[in-house]
This record gives sequence, structure tokens and C-alpha cells, in this order.
Amino acid sequence: MGVETERKYLVNEAKWSTVNKEEKEVVEQGYILNTTEKTVRVRIYGEKGFITIKGMSEGASRPEFEYEIPVEDARQLLKDFCNSIVKKVRHKVFYGGKLWEVDEFMGENHGLLMAEIELKNNDEQFDLPNWIDKEVTGDKRYYNAYLSTHPFSRWN
Repeated sequence: MGVETERKYLVNEAKWSTVNKEEKEVVEQGYILNTTEKTVRVRIYGEKGFITIKGMSEGASRPEFEYEIPVEDARQLLKDFCNSIVKKVRHKVFYGGKLWEVDEFMGENHGLLMAEIELKNNDEQFDLPNWIDKEVTGDKRYYNAYLSTHPFSRWN
């Protein structure tokens, strides 16, 4: 079984604007199933398609199975099986020997800037870049699945 260990952070927009962004891709994703216990996600990342199944989180970890699928299948699944879509630009930045993925959300989630780092385990140590603002790991409001049905622009 695959396990994802991921920490999430809000990003300081002013400090982020000064960072050299090495790599970026447009990401479009939707959810076929979105419950507390599990999600089934379809994603187009650049020109590749993926289907991902995630289980319930325990701390910063949760079961995850992800498989590449033909991009045309992913487009069809997004169109026919997903009610709401999350769009974002994902930047990949290396800091302190670790890969950080920083998402600039588009559409109804515009204005949200969030960073993620995947770890080998919950105890792995790492350095925080100066553009990190606040940790939001475990705050379900910042899960993409939640943002797909409760967009950031509608929060009070």
C-alpha cells in the first residue's frame, strides 16, 4: 500500500514573489468520490492524466494509490464524472535539499497560495523557506477536495 506523508503551509505572497520559480505546470483536478473516509481524484498535470485514490488522514499521512492514465481519459472523466474542478499553477522549488510544490490557485480559489512538502515519514526533519507563513496540515479547509466544493473566494 502506498502512503503519502505531506505537510501543507500557507505562503507569504510578498516573499514568494521574489523567489526564482524553477518549474511550473497547470493542474486541473476533480473528484469522482469525496467523503471524509476516502477520495477518488482525476487530475491533468501538464499533458499527463492521473487517477488517485486516497484514504483517511492520520496526522500528516494517509493511504494513497496513484496511477497514470491517458490524458484523453482524464479529460473525459473530468467532464462526465466530476461536478467541480480545482485549477491551479503548480511551481516546483527545491529548498534545503527538498522539493516544495507551491500552488497558485485559479478560478474561485484565486488568492490562495499554498505550499506542500512530501516526506518519508512523520518525523522527517526539514528547513522552512522564509516564504512559508503558517502550517495548515490537518486543516480540512485546505484540502483540494474541500476547496472543490467550498471555494476560497466564498470563505468569510
